[in-house]
Amino acid sequence: MSDLITPELVTLDQDLGTDRSEVIRHLVQNVVSNGRATGFDELYADAMAREAKTATGVPGGIAIPHCRSTAVTKASLAMARIRPPVDWGAKDGPADIVFFIAAPEGADQEHLQLLAKLARSLIKKNFTGALRTAASPQEVVELVDGALGLGPVPESQSQAQAGTGSGTAGTTGQAPAGAGGAAAAGAAAGAGGAAAGAAAARSTDSPAGAHSAGARSSGVAAEQASGNGSGTADGKASRLVAVTACPTGIAHTYMAADSLAAAAAERGIDLQVETQGSAGATPLDPSVIKNADAVIFATDVDVRDKGRFAGLPVVSGPVKRGIDEPGVMIDEAIAAAGNPNARRVAGGSGGGGEERDPQSSGGGEGFGSQVKRALLTGVSYMIPFVAGGGLLIALGFLLGGYELSLSDDDGNLTGDIILDGNTLFSPGPEGLLGYLGAVFWKIGNLSMGFLVPALAGYIAYALADRPGIAPGFTAGAVALFMDAGFIGGLIGGLLAGFVARWVGSWGVPTWMRGLMPVVIIPLVTSLIASGLMILVLGGPIASLTLALNDWLTGLSGATAIALGVVLGLMMGSDLGGPINKVAYAFAVAGLSEGSFENQAPWQIMAAVMAAGMVPPLAMALATVLDKQQFSMALRENGKAAWLLGAAFISEGAIPFAAADPFRVIPSSMIGGAVAGAICMGTGVTSQAPHGGIFVFFAIGNVLMFIVAILAGMLAGGLIYVALKRLTAPKNVEEPVVA
Repeated sequence: MSDLITPELVTLDQDLGTDRSEVIRHLVQNVVSNGRATGFDELYADAMAREAKTATGVPGGIAIPHCRSTAVTKASLAMARIRPPVDWGAKDGPADIVFFIAAPEGADQEHLQLLAKLARSLIKKNFTGALRTAASPQEVVELVDGALGLGPVPESQSQAQAGTGSGTAGTTGQAPAGAGGAAAAGAAAGAGGAAAGAAAARSTDSPAGAHSAGARSSGVAAEQASGNGSGTADGKASRLVAVTACPTGIAHTYMAADSLAAAAAERGIDLQVETQGSAGATPLDPSVIKNADAVIFATDVDVRDKGRFAGLPVVSGPVKRGIDEPGVMIDEAIAAAGNPNARRVAGGSGGGGEERDPQSSGGGEGFGSQVKRALLTGVSYMIPFVAGGGLLIALGFLLGGYELSLSDDDGNLTGDIILDGNTLFSPGPEGLLGYLGAVFWKIGNLSMGFLVPALAGYIAYALADRPGIAPGFTAGAVALFMDAGFIGGLIGGLLAGFVARWVGSWGVPTWMRGLMPVVIIPLVTSLIASGLMILVLGGPIASLTLALNDWLTGLSGATAIALGVVLGLMMGSDLGGPINKVAYAFAVAGLSEGSFENQAPWQIMAAVMAAGMVPPLAMALATVLDKQQFSMALRENGKAAWLLGAAFISEGAIPFAAADPFRVIPSSMIGGAVAGAICMGTGVTSQAPHGGIFVFFAIGNVLMFIVAILAGMLAGGLIYVALKRLTAPKNVEEPVVA
């Protein structure tokens, strides 16, 4: 028997509301009530955060909300068969069967493999059909154990398996592990099952965790699935490879793999899939990749070691597309294999930003989306340089004084003078603290010096994978040389990325492919991108940067307050979403331009941080001011929101926004605007890009920083309470679900 699910974790034929958040709340409470998690609020927040990334509904009336959480003490499955069904984002309609997968943060491989196997079983019609007719929670548990191979297969499911096989069912049928077992399962199921058996062999469902599709089917079933081995009828493609991956790597990764394998088997295509999931990943054999005609990436995260597929025509899209439209992706890959102008994998061994194929109908990514994704990728990789550098500079000032950044008549910085000729054992007249302050200050400045090159390098990386890094860093260094600042870094990175991707798409002989990512792409791209920066773009961008710095430096009074209001509204609008990230990226990218002569970039950073802290703090305050207006679950979330808000984690307000967006978001925006306006109006500065109140030593005018946060919290919290009282019944207390 499995210890993943018990009858107490199963709910049958109950009305759990009309919104997925209500269903998840019930399932989370079941997990907590049965002693398998330590806290409702943390687990619920983690589950909803995962749900916010992409809907977890899949075809067939199934939903698989899932997450990893430090609150989970024992890997668990909670299942609900709900009446009426609830919309879960699947294209074919609402879900009536919901499995909530709760995995500990450090779950062991055995449990992760079982969870992955369950996810793969949920695309089998006989299994889901048996779940829909199960008469008791105990019968559901037996069905799950049978699907996981931990108990006998119940008679109702065995009878369904004995019927005519289908591609979906055969993909992960209850066959013995390995290729031979899959082939046997296919042969037993007839012609349709044979194709599915071949698919199963290529997307193995073995005790080792079904990591890869490296296993190849053999025998009669394989021959029936792939015909005579010559590929499709038009001869365009006979061999495909694929990679599937989702953020948590528990459910969608494996379901997409099996859906693609089944669709390929129906078309007589030889497809082998590598699942990069939480249960581990066994890379595809290099010889398989070498002989492939095209590759499919059904991923929501970076593909590991993407350079293995360099030169292959590529079709890419979200992992859910691999579940919802596997046949379409297979057809697009077949078409790409026969199209000499199809987009190809650029190369390199790193896992760069996810490549999308703009030529793929339905799964493409527009130019604007590509640029946005690249910019956010660049900012995310840049933040560690800024965070470490900014905090070290602040610590240096704390120990050695602000005069470290001042210069003498010859232009020599005080911090450099202190370091020159002094040592830890002979620190000079400034003493040990002054010397250590200079050390911290210097390291921080050197770290901040990488800001623009790192921004440009990883923007290019997001667009062109590893071959884009070197040209991108070079373009960023040129931007610094030309005094073009972070705007030059943005433009240089985009230019390097698009040029590198274009060069990588060139059709070259096979013997030349190995030279492309390490020699030809970096060389040609650096010449073009950096050459354009020096000869054409650098001067105008430098002038624009100077004008922007002059404008920011001159901000005062109403103009500064207005900017604080706009930034605050953006930070409170979507709680960590795209609008919030644009404001945050703007503040972080400008940090390196800050100085004691030009503190405006530091002021913008302070305004953004204070405004981002307000939403969770405002919701926490609201639960204290009028707790009868909140359910027990939200009151528990309110307790956690105090700490999350203090640490500048805006996502702490997401549980409130998910349950009540039309009142939470306006309240958060107003509170954020108040905090941002006060910060900008009083000249509060921050040299740290994150950390909230815990980086107080990096905050200038910390008293007004706290006042701004408190004012925003009061405004947001009071407005939300007022809206609740005006528009909702006074008693909305919800019983805790047992």
